[in-house]
Amino acid sequence: MRERTPASKRGPAEAGRPADRIGSGEPALTSIGRQPASTAVETVQAPPAHIAVVMDGNGRWARRRALPRHAGHRAGVRAVRALVEACAERGVGILTLFAFSSENWKRPRGEVGKLMGLFVEALQREVDELKRNGVRLRFIGDRASLSAILQARIADAEALTCDGDRLTLVVAMAYGGRWDIAQACRRLAIDAREARLDPAQVDIDTVRRYLELGDLPDPDLLIRTGGERRISNFLLWNLAYTELYFCDVLWPEFGETHLAAALDFYAGRRRRFGRLEEQGDHRVEKC
Repeated sequence: MRERTPASKRGPAEAGRPADRIGSGEPALTSIGRQPASTAVETVQAPPAHIAVVMDGNGRWARRRALPRHAGHRAGVRAVRALVEACAERGVGILTLFAFSSENWKRPRGEVGKLMGLFVEALQREVDELKRNGVRLRFIGDRASLSAILQARIADAEALTCDGDRLTLVVAMAYGGRWDIAQACRRLAIDAREARLDPAQVDIDTVRRYLELGDLPDPDLLIRTGGERRISNFLLWNLAYTELYFCDVLWPEFGETHLAAALDFYAGRRRRFGRLEEQGDHRVEKC
């Protein structure tokens, strides 16, 4: 991720333009209830405040190139770096990435070990640059299941970047949506038992505050790469009214054209949140 350059110092070809350094290639795109979206880059007046991403396809990317699976994961890290930069430049406030699910522990021990090593390595390499570029790093998930070394690296990275105000990057590690709801209920029950909470006062907002993303707005847009059409136990509570966008491109190949198509899809959605159409909606306007 490059350091920020004030708009006043950018050249005419760069000012106001999203990062077109992010990969290339023609996407194969689909989305719920919609024909393949246009791949043209289009400026969106109101970008999603919060984008969540299920990064799927690293292993298949590697297999198609006769490479080991961990080579796909390394290529995926490069795609993450580019996406963070693009979201920051487009004005997205929060980016949440599904890096390692609670179900991923079932994978072969060797692959899990390489993934954990890659996480430690990426934190060491990227955290200083994230801080320089105003990115606040935050992790959600079952930290107790991670190694002591990784837990320490996570804590250090969060502390170092805590003042970032340009983009909040949330990384879901050892995370599952069902786990999240269960841990929220468990902590809520403990508070009720200890008389810190009146059970009669528990409502939707109360439960939400105990969730991992309880202090952040729900995602406006979910992007899933790799061709699958499911959310795979990711942010089950938080995705209740999120726009769902699926594309066939494998994660290491996800680039600017694919991000632009996802944002174009989002810009065309009518977000009524249970209202009737004649009551008005929250359509996202395009310039």
